[in-house]
Amino acid sequence: MIGTKHDQGKLRMSLLPEGVLNEVLAVLEHGAAKYGDENWRIVPDATTRYYDAAHRHIESWWTCTEIDPESGKAHLAHAICSLMFLMYLDK
Repeated sequence: MIGTKHDQGKLRMSLLPEGVLNEVLAVLEHGAAKYGDENWRIVPDATTRYYDAAHRHIESWWTCTEIDPESGKAHLAHAICSLMFLMYLDK
């Protein structure tokens, strides 16, 4: 017997690189614990501040510092979070 699953045309989450989503979620959890759930939505001048934060984290990674010393999380995961916030706020 063969089952049916109507998932044609739906996003394939399996395309995400293994482990990356977990690192991004760990940064989001860190931020939620530090500032509160979804605080990022109400930060004043958020687009400029998250743009700056993304670049700081990318620069830290680029200069061979993989882990953010304050959070203990990957700089690139922090940058991804900042970029996701920017993408959301841009709508």
